[in-house]
Amino acid sequence: TGSSDPYCIVKIDDEAIIRTATVWKTLSPFWGEEYEVHLQPTFHSISIYVMDEDALSRDDVIGKVCITREMLEEHPKGYSGWVSLSEVDPDEEVQGEIHLRVEVLGSQGDRRRLRCTVLEAR
Repeated sequence: TGSSDPYCIVKIDDEAIIRTATVWKTLSPFWGEEYEVHLQPTFHSISIYVMDEDALSRDDVIGKVCITREMLEEHPKGYSGWVSLSEVDPDEEVQGEIHLRVEVLGSQGDRRRLRCTVLEAR
């Protein structure tokens, strides 16, 4: 039909932590959802997968973004902006980008908090 039913899954070190709402029948979804989660001191990366919900079969992966611990350390005030999606399957072509804001907040003991805002995609 020329449109998708996109949603996002946020994973920390390959463990799914967050799932956004599905935005039906669009190629330019707006979520505007903000989450705060605890980060393990040893975390390596945060991955955001953009998915296409499919009622009749398995949901398709549209693309993903990976933000490493090192990238966050290079941006102490957080990372904000449009990020191009990369492919999950090397045989699939990926087009599109997602608008994110990711910041590491102050520590509570030995645990830090991550604020992840999934804004929109195109």
